[in-house]
Amino acid sequence: MEEELKCPVCGSLFKEPVLLPCSHNVCLPCARNITVQTPEGDAPVPSRASGSSDYDYLDMDKMSLYSETDSGYGSYTPCQLKSPNGVRVFPALVPHPHRHCSLTCPLCHRSVSLDERGLRGFPRNRLLEAIVSRYQQNRAASINTTTTTSSSSSGAIKCQLCDRNPVDATVMCEQCDVYYCSSCQQRCHPSRGPLAKHRLLPPQSQAAAAAGAEGAGGPGPPATARKPATCLDHEAENFSMYCCSCRAPVCMKCLEEGKHAKHEVKTLPMMWKQHKCQLSQALNGISDKAKDAKEFLVLLKNLLQQIQENGVEFEACLVAQCDSLIEALTRQKAKLLTKVTKEKEYKLKVVRDQITHCTMKLRQTTGMMEFCLEVLKENDPSGFLQISDALIKRVASSQDQWVKGALEPKVGPDFDLTVSTDSLLQTILQLDFCQGKVESGPPVPVAPLLQLEKCCSRNNSATLAWRVTAPCTSPIEGYILELDDGNGGQYREVYVGKETVCTVDGLHFNSSYNARVKAYNAIGVGPYSKTVVLKTSDVAWFTFDPSSAHRDIVLTNENQTVSCNSYDDRVVLGTAAFSKGVHYWEVSIDRYDNHPDPAFGVARINTVKDMMLGKDDKAWAMYVDNNRSWFMHNNSHTNRAEGGISKGANVGVLLDLVKRTLTFFINKQQHGPTAFDNLDGVFVPAISLNRNVQVTLLTGLEVPKNIKQ
Repeated sequence: MEEELKCPVCGSLFKEPVLLPCSHNVCLPCARNITVQTPEGDAPVPSRASGSSDYDYLDMDKMSLYSETDSGYGSYTPCQLKSPNGVRVFPALVPHPHRHCSLTCPLCHRSVSLDERGLRGFPRNRLLEAIVSRYQQNRAASINTTTTTSSSSSGAIKCQLCDRNPVDATVMCEQCDVYYCSSCQQRCHPSRGPLAKHRLLPPQSQAAAAAGAEGAGGPGPPATARKPATCLDHEAENFSMYCCSCRAPVCMKCLEEGKHAKHEVKTLPMMWKQHKCQLSQALNGISDKAKDAKEFLVLLKNLLQQIQENGVEFEACLVAQCDSLIEALTRQKAKLLTKVTKEKEYKLKVVRDQITHCTMKLRQTTGMMEFCLEVLKENDPSGFLQISDALIKRVASSQDQWVKGALEPKVGPDFDLTVSTDSLLQTILQLDFCQGKVESGPPVPVAPLLQLEKCCSRNNSATLAWRVTAPCTSPIEGYILELDDGNGGQYREVYVGKETVCTVDGLHFNSSYNARVKAYNAIGVGPYSKTVVLKTSDVAWFTFDPSSAHRDIVLTNENQTVSCNSYDDRVVLGTAAFSKGVHYWEVSIDRYDNHPDPAFGVARINTVKDMMLGKDDKAWAMYVDNNRSWFMHNNSHTNRAEGGISKGANVGVLLDLVKRTLTFFINKQQHGPTAFDNLDGVFVPAISLNRNVQVTLLTGLEVPKNIKQ
């Protein structure tokens, strides 16, 4: 309550409080200090009052008055001055008969013009003055009890800030209500800054006042009754009526001859009881609010403890989840290392077996060569001819054992094992909390969870699998899978259905695709899952496609070797489709009889299958025999080049969709100029052959370096 009893200007307890029209109170001396005088139409004049003022003048030339006639008050005057308790105030000015006087409330900044009565026109708040008097008496009694207890041994008032063995107090701050010794006052209450305005009193005067109050009857109101309040306009008349229009007490003379003659008035006791009843009802309402606020504070304090406990528990759960992920990754690492070890042991065994076999064959061959050399040294014709036939056959048979590939390693030093961690790493980096709160009513499905262990990519195909993490009250009707364009562009739907596994074909090679999935039911569509990134192969690995091949085509060796049952040319396509990037593959000639002219190149998926490749407008090819070759598209033959193929030759095809060109190679050397340019669209590898040819497809090869324009 003490804050309600302090003047907003000086910060001390009210002394002779006056009631302003805005219902705020100020001390009468403070009201004199904050009165502003202005000539008609001029700014405030910063002249000092005859009495000394405790406030400094700051930027008084910037002060101005703004009319507020609509509010019922005089004017509003901004100010740069502050009281000791931080409230802006106005300096006191010298009265002048030709100047306009106004006073601005330091709390609401409403200004009111003073009439000829000056500050006497404001009613004195006797009720507040009586409450302040009672509060001072109660506080003095409490201080006296405390100081009497603390000074019972020495008979003097002790300092309230000394840590141990308090010494006698020398001063008492009226605003702080604290007793200080000299050292504590210099350390804790220096006379500078905002504390310079505080009033320091000798402790004896406070103790005497407290003792006097106690001797007069202790705490509580004085024994003598207060004088009745008198009218401001008629000082000899007591208040007896209440003006409902002006909301102020009035006397009988005000009703008879004053400005309240025609106003609605009621008796003072009746209005007193009525307003007391209204104030009591309002207090009951705010009391309930205060009770609710106390309960709310208890709830908040309990909430602090619950948050602390739940935070520790949640941190422990998070650490356990991360540890489980690390443990699973460690187990998977051990499995992968086991696979690498098995692959290494297999390669080592193959190479050791090949070393043993080759060493044995070399020893046998060397022994036979030494024996043959000794036979050649003999000069006996009959003896030589006796064994020469068998020896020649033996040498020829031994030579046949060193066929092509016998002196080539069966395994290479590189490991054909690849671990793609890009998508997993991105998923780990995107690991975040999801909100578990579900709106009331039937919910839409939750976001599906992509199963990273089942999501993979092969060549230009991507397989994605997902599952639902939480049951839904309404059954899920299906899922929508979306992929971007491989360049971070917009997403597009690639699958809509009930399955939880989907393989998407026909993607670009050497591209990274972002994939996401969402579920839907009768209520609506749920949120997206987290995004997973799948990277297609850098180079194309593919085979011949039996589903689109002509019926005369025969595929073996896991669809990598192709032959034909017809003397006519038949077309077979590859399983890969290209629309961007650079791709190179080769075709090895396994059998070549009677000088046929097979064709190699690319085609659309709907090219004609029962004629030579390149005769229609949907294929671009090079056909070649044992002596020369031609480029052909739409049955147009161009760029004859010398040089052909035979058994064991390799024909290479380079499709560069960056430069939009098609180039051919024979035995790693470019054959002729660039065959075709300005290629655009989707192309599949293709060849045409008859029964005189058998070829094997070789894919995943590096692009040749020696390319001529």
